Amino acid sequence: MLKNLKANLSLGIRRVDPVLLICTLVLLGVSLLTVWGAVDNFGMSKLRMQLAMGLLGIFATIVVANLDYHIILDRLFWIMLIFSAGILALTLVVGRTGAAMETTNKSWLTIPGIGIDIQPSEFVKITFICTFSKHLWTVREKINRPSTLGLLLLHGGLIIGLILLSGDLGVALVYMVLFMIMLFCAGLHLWYFGGALAAVAVALPFLWDHLAAYQQDRILVGFSPELDPLDRGWQPLLSRQCIENGGLFGVGLFGGGDYEQLAASHTDFILATVAEKFGFVGVLVVLAALVVMVIRILWIGRRARRDFGSYLCVGVAAVMLAQILENVGMCLGILPVIGLTLPFVSCGGSSLLATFMLVGMVHSVNAHRPGERGL
Repeated sequence: MLKNLKANLSLGIRRVDPVLLICTLVLLGVSLLTVWGAVDNFGMSKLRMQLAMGLLGIFATIVVANLDYHIILDRLFWIMLIFSAGILALTLVVGRTGAAMETTNKSWLTIPGIGIDIQPSEFVKITFICTFSKHLWTVREKINRPSTLGLLLLHGGLIIGLILLSGDLGVALVYMVLFMIMLFCAGLHLWYFGGALAAVAVALPFLWDHLAAYQQDRILVGFSPELDPLDRGWQPLLSRQCIENGGLFGVGLFGGGDYEQLAASHTDFILATVAEKFGFVGVLVVLAALVVMVIRILWIGRRARRDFGSYLCVGVAAVMLAQILENVGMCLGILPVIGLTLPFVSCGGSSLLATFMLVGMVHSVNAHRPGERGL
């Protein structure tokens, strides 16, 4: 029995892609080091949470990697779809805003009995990518038919619409990018994208008028924080100062002080904290690991072109790329601050665990793609 257990454990670990695992561990290590070095500011609870979610995430990655994504999607497609819409709708009704947030977004749910807060939209990324990948693969030969595209738009629009209704514009934008990239990679004709861009250009003035005042300010000041340096532009400008203060090698693990004034130095602006403590070299390690991870995910997807596993990988890569670019842009003060975390580095239980599970799906694709199943 013990021999079989060891054999199963060995088999399970072999199904985890080593490149993705190394990148994940490097990023998590930088995150834990950064939080530890700033524990006097962040609080010991942040370090405990990040460590606990990191360990749980590694375990979840191994579990998900050993699940055959073909069987999961064949059996649970409708359950995943209903869950995606249902939990987002529930959040609209009984959800609440996050602690210390200036918005009225309903993005968080409290689990009854244990009192743990989760952000459902983070986990819906997993189920949405799964169901939309399966949907795309099923209709791939007729994707450019208007009736087929209409159903795809209904599928994506339902989820994106519910998130928009919650007021979480940042997360909704990630879903929009994910949705468009997956459609493009599935072969949707460029004429459709051209038509969509034209429609957005026409509707933009009307959409702008319907944004809340704080959302308009975030966008304007986001592209140019100097417009309001003493209020909404203060955080991006301070983030730049942290990066400059770090120089080439940083001020040290327990050094720094500018990051302490950042309102979200452990989440949205974690890269600025890394930059101040570990300098350009530390930032380079983080960005290199993220770039290698995205490239590896796309490479795994390319090897799985014979089924919908390729679309799964494209979806995961799209989510990560959108969050990386936006988060780095926020920290540099060149993109609006819309509250997106840096994968595997930012503090946040829901975000960290969901990202581990997303990458776990890529491990599953690598282990169970056609030609590799049964290994």
